[in-house]
Amino acid sequence: MRIFQILTTVAFGDAVSNDCLAIKKLIEDSGYKTYVYAENLDKRISDPNIRYFYKLPKIKKDDIILYHLSTGTEINKKIKTLPGRKFVIYHNVTPPDFFVKYSGKLSKLCSDGVNQVKDLKDTFEGGMCDSQYNLDELRNYGYTCPLEVRPILIPFEDYRKEPDPEVVSKMRDGVKNVLFVGRIAPNKCQQDLISMLYAYRKMYSDPIRLILAGNPKGMEKYTAKLKTYAEALGVTDVVFTGQISFPAILAYYSTADCFVCMSEHEGFCVPLVEAMEFKVPVLAYDCCAVPGTLGGTGILMKSKDPSLAASYLHEILNDDDLRKKIIEEQDRRLSDFSYENVSEQFMRILKGYIGG
Repeated sequence: MRIFQILTTVAFGDAVSNDCLAIKKLIEDSGYKTYVYAENLDKRISDPNIRYFYKLPKIKKDDIILYHLSTGTEINKKIKTLPGRKFVIYHNVTPPDFFVKYSGKLSKLCSDGVNQVKDLKDTFEGGMCDSQYNLDELRNYGYTCPLEVRPILIPFEDYRKEPDPEVVSKMRDGVKNVLFVGRIAPNKCQQDLISMLYAYRKMYSDPIRLILAGNPKGMEKYTAKLKTYAEALGVTDVVFTGQISFPAILAYYSTADCFVCMSEHEGFCVPLVEAMEFKVPVLAYDCCAVPGTLGGTGILMKSKDPSLAASYLHEILNDDDLRKKIIEEQDRRLSDFSYENVSEQFMRILKGYIGG
């Protein structure tokens, strides 16, 4: 039996790619022959068992295909015609409306993706979804095959590596750090974080800075709008990190005083779990998969009112008892995402589908 993972892109730092690579190692460690095929590959990939999709060998009827579905791509059309036993791993597709003002190309890609997800509803024997939110979406699209929720597989030992010492030194200057990690994109709603910072400055005197750690590639128009907005408000302490190294990301997490998420579309949101790992209290807008990932921890806001968000943030930054309580609750939730728990869950589901 061969197990093939197929996806659009394998790139370092991407949540879907990281999930795929962690699954590959898990499947190999479980004694199966496994391969990864993608339309796009990071140039740094050197594993001979990770190859371009056009090099996909002839699939046999007893081969297993695990298909990571997350965007529009020609592979979504080709997957229907492949033989073998097919199972979906659904990461969700960002609604195209978020991108209409900023990128016609990306908007079309997401629009195609949504339509292709719907078109694939009778293609798979079963599947896994990152969250209940994603599973509910597939059911709404007419998927009737067996589906189970399985969180993204995160190798937490990677987060215990040495953070960038220069970033750590720079961020530990007495100013409290408010962090959001995620690509610069309109569905992530970084403008609401800037509004919150502005309100905080009007309401309180203690110094804070906002760190937006994310890659702006493809979203240059949106990034420019964010910077113009910050300048218009007179908010100077906003750090746009751009694409950064993994040690730098570790440094920002390790020096963060609060993680704030205002996103309006997430299929899982790995940075929430990363914040838990670094014992950073989370403040988040109650939307999409975010409450499911937090699992009753952190502080959830029903409103995006900047003054309300600023008041919550001020409490988290200045009330030691509240911070301790939030972190203790997050620690308990974090155990649900442990590598051991999720890997066992993944293999149980996989073996249930394929036998053995």
